[in-house]
Amino acid sequence: MNKLKKAPALKSENEVLKFWDSHDSTDYVDWSKGKKALFPNLRPTSKPISIRFPVSLLNRIKYLANMRDIPYQTLIKIFVNRETEKEFKVTK
Repeated sequence: MNKLKKAPALKSENEVLKFWDSHDSTDYVDWSKGKKALFPNLRPTSKPISIRFPVSLLNRIKYLANMRDIPYQTLIKIFVNRETEKEFKVTK
């Protein structure tokens, strides 16, 4: 087995990105000793957007969300995600 190199001390995120863009992590890390990690409290990064819905559609969405006991914004994300996944399956 090859001896692992020691990663240099890098001072900024930009230095870290440049370093790992041009180096192979297997020279620095023995991945065979890696363990699976769970991060249950992490949330995906999200970005607020503004979108206009007809009032009647928004009322129907709110009604459905209320029936499911979830926030209406969550229901909209579920619907958008579901349809997006369908579209990606069709285009593959």
